Amino acid sequence: MRGTRQAEALGQVLADLPGFRSAQDIHAELRNRGERIGLTTVYRQLQVLSADGAVDTLRDESGETLYRRCETSAHHHHVTCRSCGRSVEVEGRAIERWAARVAAEAGFTDVDHTVEIFGRCPDCAAEDG
Repeated sequence: MRGTRQAEALGQVLADLPGFRSAQDIHAELRNRGERIGLTTVYRQLQVLSADGAVDTLRDESGETLYRRCETSAHHHHVTCRSCGRSVEVEGRAIERWAARVAAEAGFTDVDHTVEIFGRCPDCAAEDG
């Protein structure tokens, strides 16, 4: 799908949608914009973009994979609000050191990892008073 009109439309939707969204949400937005694209194609392209580092992914608390356009090409993590879904990219040197140490202790090399941190953003926490 790379270089196609559908790929361009998917890229535009990812640029326009705020925060992390499910593949179903992204597919619905594409359809709302008049794109004729199947959900399977959206999933497949999102997986390619994720593998290429062009989109960030995370699993929400229910286990669903969510996607958003990546704001940086450097390895990073996210802190995501459980209430509103707002997500902030964070650099995690301590996480990197911990992951490397745990892997080394288990005898693993060429390690990759995903860390997802959930909490409440300042705005949602302030609403609780």
